[in-house]
Amino acid sequence: MPFLAAIPTGGLTGFRFLTRTYEAQLEQFSRSPDVERDVEDFIERAAAVTSAAELVQDTRLLRVALGAFGLEDEIGKRAFIRRILEEGAIDPDAFANRLADPVWREFSAALGFGDLGSALTSETTRRELAERFRERQFERAVGEVDVDLRLALNFQREIGSIAAAGGSDKAAWFRILGSPPLRQVIEGMFSLPSSFGQLDLDKQVETLEARSRSMFGSASPAVFRDAEVVEKAVSRFLLNAQLSASAQGIGPATTALTLLRSGGLGAGARVSLIISGL
Repeated sequence: MPFLAAIPTGGLTGFRFLTRTYEAQLEQFSRSPDVERDVEDFIERAAAVTSAAELVQDTRLLRVALGAFGLEDEIGKRAFIRRILEEGAIDPDAFANRLADPVWREFSAALGFGDLGSALTSETTRRELAERFRERQFERAVGEVDVDLRLALNFQREIGSIAAAGGSDKAAWFRILGSPPLRQVIEGMFSLPSSFGQLDLDKQVETLEARSRSMFGSASPAVFRDAEVVEKAVSRFLLNAQLSASAQGIGPATTALTLLRSGGLGAGARVSLIISGL
Protein backbone atom coordinates (compact mmCIF):
# COMPACT_ATOMS: atom_id res chain seq x y z
CA MET A 1 0.00 0.00 0.00
CA PRO A 2 1.36 3.47 -0.83
CA PHE A 3 2.73 5.73 1.88
CA LEU A 4 1.10 9.12 2.23
CA ALA A 5 2.65 11.66 4.59
CA ALA A 6 0.19 12.75 7.28
CA ILE A 7 -0.13 16.51 6.82
CA PRO A 8 -3.46 17.83 8.13
CA THR A 9 -2.95 21.36 6.84
CA GLY A 10 -0.47 23.44 4.91
CA GLY A 11 1.63 26.46 5.69
CA LEU A 12 3.38 27.09 8.97
CA THR A 13 0.87 25.09 11.01
CA GLY A 14 1.39 22.08 8.79
CA PHE A 15 5.15 22.43 9.00
CA ARG A 16 5.06 22.53 12.79
CA PHE A 17 2.93 19.38 12.82
CA LEU A 18 5.35 17.72 10.41
CA THR A 19 8.32 18.72 12.56
CA ARG A 20 6.69 17.23 15.67
CA THR A 21 5.85 13.96 13.93
CA TYR A 22 8.91 13.77 11.65
CA GLU A 23 10.73 10.89 13.34
CA ALA A 24 7.62 8.72 13.62
CA GLN A 25 6.59 9.36 10.02
CA LEU A 26 10.12 8.77 8.73
CA GLU A 27 10.22 5.45 10.58
CA GLN A 28 6.88 4.43 9.09
CA PHE A 29 8.10 5.41 5.61
CA SER A 30 11.38 3.53 6.08
CA ARG A 31 9.44 0.32 6.78
CA SER A 32 7.79 0.50 3.36
CA PRO A 33 8.74 -2.72 1.50
CA ASP A 34 10.16 -0.90 -1.53
CA VAL A 35 12.31 1.37 0.61
CA GLU A 36 13.59 -1.50 2.74
CA ARG A 37 14.50 -3.54 -0.34
CA ASP A 38 16.32 -0.64 -2.01
CA VAL A 39 18.29 0.19 1.14
CA GLU A 40 19.28 -3.40 1.89
CA ASP A 41 20.29 -4.01 -1.72
CA PHE A 42 22.43 -0.86 -1.81
CA ILE A 43 24.24 -1.63 1.44
CA GLU A 44 24.96 -5.17 0.28
CA ARG A 45 25.86 -4.74 -3.40
CA ALA A 46 27.35 -1.24 -3.70
CA ALA A 47 30.53 -2.43 -1.97
CA ALA A 48 31.51 -4.27 -5.15
CA VAL A 49 31.25 -1.16 -7.35
CA THR A 50 34.75 0.09 -8.18
CA SER A 51 34.12 2.61 -10.96
CA ALA A 52 31.68 5.27 -12.10
CA ALA A 53 31.01 3.21 -15.22
CA GLU A 54 29.83 0.26 -13.12
CA LEU A 55 27.56 2.45 -11.02
CA VAL A 56 25.79 4.16 -13.91
CA GLN A 57 25.14 0.77 -15.53
CA ASP A 58 23.30 -0.49 -12.44
CA THR A 59 19.96 1.32 -12.43
CA ARG A 60 18.91 0.19 -8.97
CA LEU A 61 22.13 1.22 -7.24
CA LEU A 62 22.32 4.47 -9.19
CA ARG A 63 18.76 5.35 -8.22
CA VAL A 64 19.63 5.08 -4.53
CA ALA A 65 22.90 6.99 -4.93
CA LEU A 66 21.16 9.81 -6.77
CA GLY A 67 18.17 9.67 -4.44
CA ALA A 68 20.44 10.30 -1.47
CA PHE A 69 20.99 13.78 -2.90
CA GLY A 70 17.51 14.41 -4.27
CA LEU A 71 18.77 13.83 -7.81
CA GLU A 72 16.72 10.75 -8.71
CA ASP A 73 14.95 12.55 -11.55
CA GLU A 74 18.32 12.91 -13.32
CA ILE A 75 18.86 9.16 -13.65
CA GLY A 76 18.48 9.21 -17.42
CA LYS A 77 21.58 11.40 -17.85
CA ARG A 78 24.05 8.50 -17.61
CA ALA A 79 26.95 10.10 -19.55
CA PHE A 80 26.54 13.35 -17.62
CA ILE A 81 26.57 11.53 -14.27
CA ARG A 82 29.55 9.39 -15.23
CA ARG A 83 31.58 12.45 -16.16
CA ILE A 84 30.73 14.15 -12.86
CA LEU A 85 31.85 11.09 -10.91
CA GLU A 86 35.00 10.38 -12.92
CA GLU A 87 36.32 13.94 -12.68
CA GLY A 88 35.72 14.08 -8.92
CA ALA A 89 35.41 17.21 -6.83
CA ILE A 90 38.94 18.05 -5.65
CA ASP A 91 40.17 19.68 -8.87
CA PRO A 92 38.69 23.22 -9.10
CA ASP A 93 38.25 22.65 -12.84
CA ALA A 94 36.35 19.37 -12.38
CA PHE A 95 33.00 19.23 -14.15
CA ALA A 96 31.00 19.15 -10.90
CA ASN A 97 32.69 22.34 -9.71
CA ARG A 98 31.67 24.17 -12.88
CA LEU A 99 27.97 23.42 -12.53
CA ALA A 100 25.63 25.98 -11.01
CA ASP A 101 23.89 23.53 -8.67
CA PRO A 102 26.26 22.73 -5.75
CA VAL A 103 24.56 19.40 -5.04
CA TRP A 104 26.46 17.79 -7.94
CA ARG A 105 29.76 18.60 -6.28
CA GLU A 106 28.47 17.10 -3.03
CA PHE A 107 27.34 13.99 -4.91
CA SER A 108 30.72 13.54 -6.62
CA ALA A 109 32.69 14.16 -3.43
CA ALA A 110 30.61 11.68 -1.43
CA LEU A 111 31.07 8.82 -3.90
CA GLY A 112 34.74 9.56 -4.43
CA PHE A 113 35.39 7.82 -7.74
CA GLY A 114 37.34 10.60 -9.41
CA ASP A 115 39.33 11.61 -6.35
CA LEU A 116 40.53 8.85 -4.03
CA GLY A 117 38.68 5.88 -5.50
CA SER A 118 35.26 4.49 -4.69
CA ALA A 119 33.99 5.50 -1.28
CA LEU A 120 31.39 2.74 -1.53
CA THR A 121 33.88 0.17 -0.26
CA SER A 122 33.27 1.67 3.19
CA GLU A 123 30.24 0.20 4.96
CA THR A 124 29.95 3.42 6.94
CA THR A 125 29.64 5.42 3.73
CA ARG A 126 27.08 3.02 2.28
CA ARG A 127 24.95 3.22 5.41
CA GLU A 128 25.22 7.02 5.50
CA LEU A 129 24.09 7.22 1.87
CA ALA A 130 21.25 4.78 2.58
CA GLU A 131 20.09 6.96 5.47
CA ARG A 132 20.24 10.05 3.28
CA PHE A 133 18.20 8.16 0.67
CA ARG A 134 15.51 7.36 3.25
CA GLU A 135 15.34 10.98 4.39
CA ARG A 136 15.26 12.48 0.89
CA GLN A 137 12.66 10.00 -0.32
CA PHE A 138 10.50 10.77 2.70
CA GLU A 139 10.78 14.45 1.78
CA ARG A 140 9.71 13.50 -1.73
CA ALA A 141 6.64 11.79 -0.24
CA VAL A 142 5.95 14.97 1.73
CA GLY A 143 6.19 16.92 -1.52
CA GLU A 144 3.52 14.74 -3.11
CA VAL A 145 1.13 16.16 -0.52
CA ASP A 146 2.56 19.68 -0.12
CA VAL A 147 5.54 20.79 -2.19
CA ASP A 148 6.12 23.87 -0.01
CA LEU A 149 6.72 21.69 3.05
CA ARG A 150 9.24 19.64 1.08
CA LEU A 151 11.04 22.84 0.10
CA ALA A 152 11.01 23.99 3.73
CA LEU A 153 12.51 20.72 4.97
CA ASN A 154 15.22 20.89 2.33
CA PHE A 155 16.04 24.51 3.16
CA GLN A 156 16.21 23.78 6.87
CA ARG A 157 18.68 20.96 6.22
CA GLU A 158 20.85 22.45 3.47
CA ILE A 159 21.20 26.18 4.08
CA GLY A 160 23.46 25.82 7.13
CA SER A 161 26.20 24.01 5.23
CA ILE A 162 26.37 26.77 2.61
CA ALA A 163 26.34 29.44 5.30
CA ALA A 164 29.24 27.77 7.11
CA ALA A 165 31.26 26.77 4.04
CA GLY A 166 33.55 29.79 4.07
CA GLY A 167 34.57 31.80 1.04
CA SER A 168 33.09 35.11 0.00
CA ASP A 169 29.52 36.15 0.68
CA LYS A 170 28.99 36.61 -3.05
CA ALA A 171 30.09 33.04 -3.76
CA ALA A 172 27.69 31.76 -1.10
CA TRP A 173 24.79 33.69 -2.61
CA PHE A 174 25.72 32.24 -6.01
CA ARG A 175 25.57 28.72 -4.53
CA ILE A 176 22.14 29.44 -3.10
CA LEU A 177 20.92 30.82 -6.42
CA GLY A 178 22.39 27.78 -8.18
CA SER A 179 20.28 25.37 -6.12
CA PRO A 180 16.69 25.41 -7.49
CA PRO A 181 15.03 24.31 -4.20
CA LEU A 182 16.97 26.83 -2.09
CA ARG A 183 16.40 29.54 -4.64
CA GLN A 184 12.66 28.94 -4.59
CA VAL A 185 12.54 29.35 -0.81
CA ILE A 186 14.70 32.48 -0.90
CA GLU A 187 12.57 34.08 -3.61
CA GLY A 188 9.36 33.22 -1.77
CA MET A 189 10.70 34.35 1.58
CA PHE A 190 11.70 37.75 0.21
CA SER A 191 8.50 38.07 -1.88
CA LEU A 192 10.52 38.54 -5.05
CA PRO A 193 8.66 38.90 -8.37
CA SER A 194 8.82 36.31 -11.12
CA SER A 195 10.98 38.72 -13.12
CA PHE A 196 13.76 38.47 -10.51
CA GLY A 197 15.41 35.56 -12.31
CA GLN A 198 15.80 37.67 -15.44
CA LEU A 199 18.15 40.10 -13.70
CA ASP A 200 21.91 39.98 -14.10
CA LEU A 201 23.39 37.63 -11.47
CA ASP A 202 25.29 40.42 -9.75
CA LYS A 203 22.08 42.42 -9.52
CA GLN A 204 20.29 39.39 -8.08
CA VAL A 205 22.94 39.13 -5.37
CA GLU A 206 22.65 42.84 -4.60
CA THR A 207 18.90 42.42 -4.22
CA LEU A 208 19.30 39.44 -1.89
CA GLU A 209 21.86 41.30 0.21
CA ALA A 210 19.51 44.26 0.59
CA ARG A 211 16.52 42.06 1.49
CA SER A 212 18.61 40.01 3.92
CA ARG A 213 19.94 43.13 5.61
CA SER A 214 16.41 44.45 6.00
CA MET A 215 14.93 41.20 7.32
CA PHE A 216 17.79 39.70 9.33
CA GLY A 217 20.14 42.61 10.00
CA SER A 218 22.94 41.19 7.86
CA ALA A 219 23.65 41.03 4.12
CA SER A 220 25.80 37.92 4.54
CA PRO A 221 24.49 34.37 3.95
CA ALA A 222 26.47 33.49 7.08
CA VAL A 223 23.43 34.73 8.98
CA PHE A 224 21.80 31.36 8.20
CA ARG A 225 24.17 29.65 10.61
CA ASP A 226 21.77 30.90 13.28
CA ALA A 227 18.94 28.40 13.83
CA GLU A 228 16.56 31.21 14.82
CA VAL A 229 17.22 32.98 11.52
CA VAL A 230 16.56 29.76 9.60
CA GLU A 231 13.30 29.30 11.51
CA LYS A 232 12.27 32.86 10.70
CA ALA A 233 13.17 32.35 7.03
CA VAL A 234 11.15 29.14 6.78
CA SER A 235 8.20 30.74 8.57
CA ARG A 236 8.20 33.72 6.21
CA PHE A 237 8.41 31.46 3.14
CA LEU A 238 5.53 29.28 4.30
CA LEU A 239 3.34 32.20 5.30
CA ASN A 240 3.86 33.84 1.92
CA ALA A 241 3.23 30.53 0.14
CA GLN A 242 0.05 29.97 2.13
CA LEU A 243 -1.24 33.44 1.26
CA SER A 244 -0.60 32.73 -2.41
CA ALA A 245 -2.24 29.29 -2.22
CA SER A 246 -5.27 30.68 -0.37
CA ALA A 247 -5.75 33.28 -3.07
CA GLN A 248 -5.80 30.48 -5.65
CA GLY A 249 -7.96 28.15 -3.56
CA ILE A 250 -5.41 25.32 -3.34
CA GLY A 251 -3.70 23.50 -0.49
CA PRO A 252 -2.70 20.08 0.82
CA ALA A 253 -6.24 19.18 1.81
CA THR A 254 -7.41 19.87 -1.73
CA THR A 255 -4.65 17.65 -3.14
CA ALA A 256 -5.35 14.80 -0.72
CA LEU A 257 -9.11 14.87 -1.23
CA THR A 258 -8.64 14.89 -4.99
CA LEU A 259 -6.52 11.75 -4.70
CA LEU A 260 -9.10 10.05 -2.50
CA ARG A 261 -11.98 10.86 -4.81
CA SER A 262 -10.06 9.63 -7.83
CA GLY A 263 -9.37 6.29 -6.13
CA GLY A 264 -5.64 6.88 -6.43
CA LEU A 265 -4.82 5.83 -2.86
CA GLY A 266 -4.84 2.48 -1.12
CA ALA A 267 -6.32 1.69 2.28
CA GLY A 268 -3.12 2.51 4.14
CA ALA A 269 -2.96 5.95 2.63
CA ARG A 270 -6.59 6.56 3.57
CA VAL A 271 -5.79 5.65 7.16
CA SER A 272 -2.95 8.20 7.20
CA LEU A 273 -5.36 10.88 6.04
CA ILE A 274 -7.98 9.94 8.62
CA ILE A 275 -5.40 10.02 11.42
CA SER A 276 -4.22 13.45 10.31
CA GLY A 277 -7.76 14.78 10.52
CA LEU A 278 -8.71 15.03 6.84
